Amino acid sequence: MSDEENTKKESVLKSYEERLKAVNIISHPLANKKSTKKIHKLVKKASSAKILRRGVKELVKGVRKGDKGLAILAGDIYPLDVISHLPIMLEEKNIPYMFVPSKLDLGAAANTKRPTSCVLVMEPNKQKDFEGLELYDAILEEAKGYDPLMIGSRKI
Repeated sequence: MSDEENTKKESVLKSYEERLKAVNIISHPLANKKSTKKIHKLVKKASSAKILRRGVKELVKGVRKGDKGLAILAGDIYPLDVISHLPIMLEEKNIPYMFVPSKLDLGAAANTKRPTSCVLVMEPNKQKDFEGLELYDAILEEAKGYDPLMIGSRKI
């Protein structure tokens, strides 16, 4: 087995707790283990329904054009400058967002072979049959419940 195959197998076998060790300091709100699984499931369904924008460039372009929805950002992005502007931009446009621990898992859920730093799950049309509508609504409510001025238990 090649080194590349071993690395891929190791990345698949990492637990949620192991992935948390690589998360950067701006990753708030970070989804818990259960929510992370729900988010990956939603991203997978959104990808198959073609209501997903992948990557920083596509996300920024979509937001500037007026796309609404739910943004999912990876917490293990390095260098941090790649995504550091996104939370501010999303808050200005009133788009809820959440962080997940791994760019590898986010890329896999988005049906890409490469790690993905962020995705935008666009609002599903009500007339269109989208399988993950309940999932979308549940995660959207969780993300909207986050107060960006609260870090830990103290208010800034």
